[in-house]
Amino acid sequence: MSQKTMNYWARIAALTVFSACGSGISSAEELRGTVTNLPIPRFVSLKAAEGNVRRGPSLSHRIDWVFRHRDMPLRVTAEFGNWRRVEDREGQGGWIHYSLLSGARTVIVDRESAEIRSQPAAEAPVKAKAEAGVIARLLECTIDWCRIAAGGEKGWVRKSELWGVSPEETRE
Repeated sequence: MSQKTMNYWARIAALTVFSACGSGISSAEELRGTVTNLPIPRFVSLKAAEGNVRRGPSLSHRIDWVFRHRDMPLRVTAEFGNWRRVEDREGQGGWIHYSLLSGARTVIVDRESAEIRSQPAAEAPVKAKAEAGVIARLLECTIDWCRIAAGGEKGWVRKSELWGVSPEETRE
């Protein structure tokens, strides 16, 4: 892809953010996607076992990455037609077709080891431990804890030990 084409898509992404910020949206208000009207950024998961991540929002753009973990949590940072700009927990990503994404929420253990507890409290009994990289289904969250399901276990993990959920997010 030419530098001119790359600059074009970078300008479109920047313009989307700039026009939303310049239209009277305060920092307390949410930025919304121009296609779905859903919050940007937001978390989704990879629906397919494999997903091509492209340099730009079309099939004619080069594939930069291939995500290979079904249910992997991803953060959507922009929208363009049927394409979503996503990134993984390491900040790697690009454009992926929306049909490869799911609204089902998952998280990934982002610490060497996370203790899964019976209750959302540091003194609650430990039911299991999850190693770094384990993908779990996100069930609910308080301000400091999230209830997850992974490997046949359900329990509470400190939110700070997970990637795929915003620090201020709560879920019932």
